[in-house]
Amino acid sequence: MRQESEGLDESNNSCGRLPGLGAMKTGRLWLRLVVAGGLAVDAYVHWNLAPDFDSFVGAGPHHVSQGQLFRVEAVLAAIALLLVLFVDHLLAAALAFVTAVGGLAAVLLYRYVDVGAIGPLPDMYDPTWYPEKTISVIAEGIVVLAAIVLIVGNLRDRREQH
Repeated sequence: MRQESEGLDESNNSCGRLPGLGAMKTGRLWLRLVVAGGLAVDAYVHWNLAPDFDSFVGAGPHHVSQGQLFRVEAVLAAIALLLVLFVDHLLAAALAFVTAVGGLAAVLLYRYVDVGAIGPLPDMYDPTWYPEKTISVIAEGIVVLAAIVLIVGNLRDRREQH
C-alpha cells in the first residue's frame, strides 16, 4: 500500500530529499539512450561512407582499406549500441566509451596530422570537413561524455554496495 499522504513515497521529492532509486534509474536510462543514439549515428555514418573509401588501401600483401576500417567501426558501434541499450552494466558503458573515443581520436588525428600509411593501414589523412564527418565527430563526442557519466555512476553504485 502506498502511503503518499504521509510523505513516504519515494517519488515525493517536495521535502528536498535526494531522488529515490526510481529517479536515479530513469536518469541512467536517459544517459543510456543518449549513448545509444550517438552510437547509432556513428554506425550509420561509417557504414554509409565505407564504399566511398574502399579504394584507399595500405601497402603490402595483407592490406586493409579505409572502407573496411569504417565497416569495423560501424559494427563495433552497433554492438556497443545494443549492449548499452539492453544491458545496464559497467562493461557495456566501457565498450561504448572505447568505441567512441577510438573513432573520435582517429578522425581528429587523421584530420590534423598526416601520419601516412602504417603497414597494412592506408594513408587516411583527410584535412577536409564535410557534413558526415562533422556529424560523426559530434556524435562520438557526445557518446564519450555520456559514457563517462555512466561509467562513473556504475563505479559509484558498486562502491556504495560494498
